[in-house]
Amino acid sequence: MVPLRIIRGDATSPQARGPKIIAHVCNDLGGWGKGFVLAVSRRWPEPEHAFRQWHRERSGNDFGLGATQLIQVRSDTWVANMVAQRGIRTGSGGPPIRYEAVERCLNAVAEHATRLSASVHMPRIGCGLAGGRWERIEPLVIATLSDRDIATTVYDQN
Repeated sequence: MVPLRIIRGDATSPQARGPKIIAHVCNDLGGWGKGFVLAVSRRWPEPEHAFRQWHRERSGNDFGLGATQLIQVRSDTWVANMVAQRGIRTGSGGPPIRYEAVERCLNAVAEHATRLSASVHMPRIGCGLAGGRWERIEPLVIATLSDRDIATTVYDQN
């Protein structure tokens, strides 16, 4: 087991050598325009473009809760678009995060990380606009990544 690292910094600028995967949560509506995705889009246009196309063509692919899309943005860096949020937060409804979907997505990220010999980097996924609680997500990150000896770093914004 590799301990989970939590540091201050920018998850779009991973502090590691070698191959890296940047993981983040997306919604199942195909929306991209608030939260961490803005930082991703400022650095690379490919993840947003690929996500929107994946959603547009969803009748013929695996787009939906629990699905993960991996996009290469540099020779040693990939972004994992993880669909783990049902819709968006509205006034009276509960949080849109879906913990089961987070777990499925993280398992897919773990498979990619193993295949690529990559470390994984992320903000506190699912805890912003998705309304999730870190106390529920952290054990999923540890079980799916750290317990499989995948070096994983969570970044708190500066």
